[in-house]
Amino acid sequence: MSDDRRQAALAYRIEAANTAFNRDHPKHKANGDEERYAEANYAMSFTKGLPHSSTTGLIVDRRDFEAFRKAIDEGFIDAFSTSVPVAIACTGLDRRRWEAPTAGLVFELEGPDPQAVSMAPAPALGSDELAYEMAEVYELALLRDQPFSAFRAGAGNAVMAAAINDLNSMPYDPSAPAPQADGSQRPRTTEGGALTEQTAFRGSSPGVAVGPYLSQFMFIGNASVDAAVSDGRINFGPQQIDQRVPVAAAQDYMTSIADWLEVQRGCETRNNTELFVNPANSNPAFQGPAARRFMCCPRDLATYVHDDALYQAYLNACLILLGMGSPFDPGFSNLAGQKDDGVDLGALFRVEPGGSHVEIARQAGGFALFGGPHILTLVTEVATRALKAVRFQKFNVHIRLRPETLAGRIELAGAIETAHPHIGSPFSDLGTAVAPTLAKVQAVTGNNLLPMAFQEGSPMHPAYGAGHATVAGACVTILKAFFDTSAVFVRRGSREAFLRPVAGDTLLAYAPDDAGATLVAETGTALTLEGELNKLAANISIGRNMAGVHYYSDYYDSLRMGEEIAIGMLEEQALGYKTDPFVLSVPTFDGDVVRIGAR
Repeated sequence: MSDDRRQAALAYRIEAANTAFNRDHPKHKANGDEERYAEANYAMSFTKGLPHSSTTGLIVDRRDFEAFRKAIDEGFIDAFSTSVPVAIACTGLDRRRWEAPTAGLVFELEGPDPQAVSMAPAPALGSDELAYEMAEVYELALLRDQPFSAFRAGAGNAVMAAAINDLNSMPYDPSAPAPQADGSQRPRTTEGGALTEQTAFRGSSPGVAVGPYLSQFMFIGNASVDAAVSDGRINFGPQQIDQRVPVAAAQDYMTSIADWLEVQRGCETRNNTELFVNPANSNPAFQGPAARRFMCCPRDLATYVHDDALYQAYLNACLILLGMGSPFDPGFSNLAGQKDDGVDLGALFRVEPGGSHVEIARQAGGFALFGGPHILTLVTEVATRALKAVRFQKFNVHIRLRPETLAGRIELAGAIETAHPHIGSPFSDLGTAVAPTLAKVQAVTGNNLLPMAFQEGSPMHPAYGAGHATVAGACVTILKAFFDTSAVFVRRGSREAFLRPVAGDTLLAYAPDDAGATLVAETGTALTLEGELNKLAANISIGRNMAGVHYYSDYYDSLRMGEEIAIGMLEEQALGYKTDPFVLSVPTFDGDVVRIGAR
């Protein structure tokens, strides 16, 4: 390396460092529930894995949580084994480990530092917002085995109608246009200010309420010599990825206090031989000819987000788009060298003496830069940065309890409030606030516990923010930066792809049948790439709510933090692209557009 290049590389690193340094670094603020309920054995904090009382469901000794908190703040991994008391032995079961509690303390050399991004305080106990999002989680548990066709206008599904009615009857307004300064009032997609069949549980971003509930990227493939788009097989080099998922038994878990306590104490209760259906263990609900199917109900989506590699859905989407030949952002089509139906998407012209323009055939295109390997690397690379940032929020800032635990607080409210009378009756009041929904849960389980899709309940880390949602926000932002988000899913002759529409195209959508056996084509609805990517991020994030392990605010705020991380990383990388001019146009989850270009 020449000295000139060496100095230029140093200058680039310094410029990138200054770009990161000069961004606003927000203060981290929790909702205060940790301090408010400290004397009630930290009743509103994440305590999973510590010793728990069989009477109140709270931790036995508040000092156990304080030792846990101290280990988190000091940031050394061995303390979690030597200084933090763990629960009583799990008879015949393994003990689960807390997951990466020190990850938020490391530094990153590209994009925002993990502690340079933040999230608003989570909804506090006693707020209408917390009551509403707790009701949502309960309602999703009741909807877990209803087909996704129920999440469409005109479906007429009785369980869905009851859920919408009960949520619309609550005092909280889901249609607020924007969050307040404290982060409260996170909007949902609504119609006329209320939830409907077409908008309920879809999140809050442009396009999420258009067409089928699931994003096309959750089940379509890309065409190849031996598969059609509707076969649901994604070309991954010479191999294929099958979009079908294992069929989980139509059974919910942790519906008794004994099981709930075992999970809160950190026992590993997962058993795949009971969780999944196989040919020898027939499941009458939506059972197809084999033990895999297209995702056709919320339980299937919960199954997907139970075991996925966190960037998996976005890598799949990227592979689908590349395989379809979908157009990149017009701001760098000339650098990518893309062609569509033989037409150069970034045509180069020469002006002749007479003023006519003659197209020049391009002899250079993208690969390592502005091509497939570039975007495939970025969409996975950003995930690790998102995970470190969200770990800091989870453990070091908010340490928020999971929905399964809050449901246990409602169930054991009498015992908790008797043992700690100074707190009043916040858990009884929460139960009253969600009483219509709880009545339906009680009819199924006989109590107020949250029916869980996973035997082991939530992961061994706090709820807020959500790892899946932060990664979703980061990875989808990369995809929106690189691809032309105005492209529409169309059928053009025998080709089915996200393309810039032209006359004669047929607007296309696929949705699974109620058995998950096949994909059924619909026509007439314009599904934009922006909308389907926003929907993909919402599906994965809210799929965790469908499992019972997250709240709506976990999705909403984490998604946007992930977006901020991806934009910061792209901005710093752009400083190094010193030759050809380019622009990445990034539509945000709130409907704005951020433009990143060469300087």
